Amino acid sequence: MRRTTAMRSALSALLLLATWATASTLPASAADTPARTTAEPAAPALVSAMQRDLGLTRDQAEARLAAERTATTVERAAKRAAGAAYAGSWFDAGNGSLTVAVTRGADTGAVRATGATVRLVEHSARQLDAAKAHIDDLPAPEAVASWYVDPEANAVVVNVVDGHRADNDVRSFLARARSAGPVQVRRTAYAPSTLAAGTVGGDPYYTGNVRCSIGFSVYGGFVSAGHCGQPGAAVYGWDGSYVGTFQGSSFPDNDYSWVSVGSGWWTVPVVLGWGTVSDQLVRGSAEAPVGASICRSGSTTHWHCGTVLARNATVNYSQGTVYQLTKTSVCAEPGDSGGSFISGDQAQGVTSGGWGNCSSGGETWYQPVNEILSRYGLTLHTA
Repeated sequence: MRRTTAMRSALSALLLLATWATASTLPASAADTPARTTAEPAAPALVSAMQRDLGLTRDQAEARLAAERTATTVERAAKRAAGAAYAGSWFDAGNGSLTVAVTRGADTGAVRATGATVRLVEHSARQLDAAKAHIDDLPAPEAVASWYVDPEANAVVVNVVDGHRADNDVRSFLARARSAGPVQVRRTAYAPSTLAAGTVGGDPYYTGNVRCSIGFSVYGGFVSAGHCGQPGAAVYGWDGSYVGTFQGSSFPDNDYSWVSVGSGWWTVPVVLGWGTVSDQLVRGSAEAPVGASICRSGSTTHWHCGTVLARNATVNYSQGTVYQLTKTSVCAEPGDSGGSFISGDQAQGVTSGGWGNCSSGGETWYQPVNEILSRYGLTLHTA
């Protein structure tokens, strides 16, 4: 049980601990929790974090958040208008608009009428997704870090660890990948790894000798990363008290889990700001477009922001391959696994892994939240 004298000062952390669970966006059938129709004012803490991590002024950060809310709505309408000619989309922070790629034969007038900028490309999203699915079936050598569909490049991007492109197994993999469709090879400095950690202090949750971070609250518990624990494993909170158990977990292939909450713990629709920023309310789980700003909360490095770089990425961890992750420019470190990714007030996903750190920089991947909700029949706790 928690010490009575600590209740007042620890209440915020306690509530949030059973709160931040993120989700995954694998299947198109996983419905977004709808965003609020009336625009909420940008939280000052979120704006200040964007100023710090994205180099924006206050006015620029607020304007970008407003433009991204509009782009999220435009993206859905433009995809419907493009139909089979849809080839992906991305948010352009420079002009604050959404660009939608389409193939020949598209009703470009109807797509533009949604408010999107149109770009004509050769390959449809369906063709690119089919090429990536074929690559997903190939055995990948360790030096192939990840791959994903890049709508702006109109190709499947394959990231190879620097200095290994000439390796025989890498060359063989790339040759087979190119036979599936358009492939663009890029270099990456590091191989990805998951971000769990041994037991240390902070405000996390623990299972065995592993420390991870809570993602988002759902009714009855919270969601987090799958590599943090197996079904049936006990979970303990920041103060060592029993929280609940892993009710479901999947890793590799996926990287998601959910933990039931009891024993005096409860859930609230909040992502912890760690004193760096104010705590953030969660109002839905509408998926942010590529190029949108996004922030992450975790028990090691606390609060950091960046942008969405790619959706539907495949990541080749040493423990196995994980599919349909979202790639970001946000940094993270061991112990941040499972933590919340949020865009504005919309839950995006839970931290899976990455490379680098928050001193010199790096990249991360998250499991989209909506697939987690769909997989386990959970309901996101929203404000």
